[in-house]
Amino acid sequence: MIRVCLAGVTGWVGQPLAAAIEAAEDLELVAAVARRARGEPLGRLTISGSVEEALAVPSDVFVDYTSAAAVKDNVLAAVRAGRHVVVGSSGLTDEDIREIDGAARSARLGVLAVGNFAITAALLQRFAIEAARHLPSWEIIDSAYAGKMDAPSGTARELAWRLSEVRPPEVEVPVEKTVGDAAARGAAVNQSRIHSVRLPGYTIGLEIRFGQQDERLTLAYDGGPGATPYVAGTLLAIRRVREFTGVIRGMDRLL
Repeated sequence: MIRVCLAGVTGWVGQPLAAAIEAAEDLELVAAVARRARGEPLGRLTISGSVEEALAVPSDVFVDYTSAAAVKDNVLAAVRAGRHVVVGSSGLTDEDIREIDGAARSARLGVLAVGNFAITAALLQRFAIEAARHLPSWEIIDSAYAGKMDAPSGTARELAWRLSEVRPPEVEVPVEKTVGDAAARGAAVNQSRIHSVRLPGYTIGLEIRFGQQDERLTLAYDGGPGATPYVAGTLLAIRRVREFTGVIRGMDRLL
């Protein structure tokens, strides 16, 4: 039985994830965190108002579905408390990942940091890595709902990082030589250009466009309004995280 502490239990993914953990025969939800719901009942549990309070309850895996502002401190607190960690929140930078990786390796714990737990997003990442080996140039378009405050998304950051392991994209005109406003060329993340779109009507999506002489390739992922794909991927991560030491990035590493 894997004992789970879930931060962000009242959120869009947190609510159905808590129900799925409770329904699983090999998982047990032993603690839950939601700052605004502190003291409220959740089945046989009482919701904690802080991560520190919840980590006082013995558990095996800490799952974070909170916010970009809180995720780094939450993960480091969980590692210090001796927990393996599954990260579903976006907002971690490469520097944050390096710091968490060092702490997790020192503690001999595993951290699965996944930009998007959906199998289709993982497949896009895998296909994009293969395409980058053959096509020299690409740019990334990151789309999300209007209220998403962090940009680029964790999904886009993770893709850019994975692509950097293959090679940097070729650029015909260096961004600093742009005529007009260089900001229109997007943000540089691990040498890839990312353009973030935040509009009503969107949930979350990712597109990568490759180009070379006389041809182009577009790979696109679009998430719907339901949380089912993220719940299934998170359950897999909870079951697998104890197999690793340090930070593992990307759902495709679990496929």
